[in-house]
Amino acid sequence: MNQTPALLKSFILSVTPKLIRYASTASTPAHTKRVAVLGASGGIGQPLSLLLKLSPLISDLSLYDIQHTKGVGADLSHIETRAKVKAYVGKDELADALKGMDLVVIPAGVPRKPGMTRDDLFNTNATIVADLVTACAKNCPRAVIAIIANPVNSTVPIAAEVMKAHNVYDEKKIVGVTTLDVVRASTFVAEAKGLDPTRVFVPVIGGHSGNTIIPLLSQVSPPVSFSQQELTTLTNRIQNAGTEVVEAKAGAGSATLSMAHAGARFSFSVLEALNGKEGVVECGYISSQETEFKYFATPLLFGRNGVEKSMGVGKLSEFETKLIEKAKKELNGNIQNGVEFAKQYLAKSK
Repeated sequence: MNQTPALLKSFILSVTPKLIRYASTASTPAHTKRVAVLGASGGIGQPLSLLLKLSPLISDLSLYDIQHTKGVGADLSHIETRAKVKAYVGKDELADALKGMDLVVIPAGVPRKPGMTRDDLFNTNATIVADLVTACAKNCPRAVIAIIANPVNSTVPIAAEVMKAHNVYDEKKIVGVTTLDVVRASTFVAEAKGLDPTRVFVPVIGGHSGNTIIPLLSQVSPPVSFSQQELTTLTNRIQNAGTEVVEAKAGAGSATLSMAHAGARFSFSVLEALNGKEGVVECGYISSQETEFKYFATPLLFGRNGVEKSMGVGKLSEFETKLIEKAKKELNGNIQNGVEFAKQYLAKSK
């Protein structure tokens, strides 16, 4: 990395605070990990795979998709970092793509288009996730599975039910990636308050669509205060930020670049924790024992085995308590849809 031309190095170092730390060191961590990206040829998959290729935390990067993966793999393999890239195409090669993986990231699925909600993607993406997680159950049952494919509120319960059916379920290792909500919240708060966005953290709880996205603006770090109007405006923007991008792209796709960044940030945190780093916290959507919901996103403490524990929701403001109440029907419905789909899928698979 030290031989990288100054201009390119400047670009790499600007990608994300986590990559700054990784890209600026030429040494390899004592324990590198094997990572698979399922859906590596897609709008999220390609930039996500690029960011992962830059990380010295990764020894082997396995790329899988139903088409075009060989080209993506060849392209990325020319980058002068230590991660070895292998590309796999089609269902016949899926098992080989997954064997020995420590982390599997799933951005596979169809993107939203203008006028579509994440739920409109349900039938197509639910089947894709169920198929891919079935392969994970058979080939890398101990891997952490990070699910990006929407609707996350439903696809995570689907993944859990599939793993249960194969008797390899571990609630510590199936996580819905809600990091993009945190990234957006931090960015929007920093813009509103004139702060450095790399130093702002906004916990986001609940789910990963519309009203189920609940930013805890009362718990922003560093502490800032908001008027009622600011609370309402910021919350609405955070909840609808995905639609903002879909509409701006005018039919050309959904949030891909920011999601790739968020997925990479989440992946790096998981890999650091798997390597033994302590105190690693990222928000994520998991099976919940602490709330009235069967699945719920909270800040999570990661460790060597995946999710060590949920950090809970903390002290909520009255405004935030009302947001949770408002989210109940939608979130519970999303969860139930996922569980019911999984039952039908598994019944057909027998």
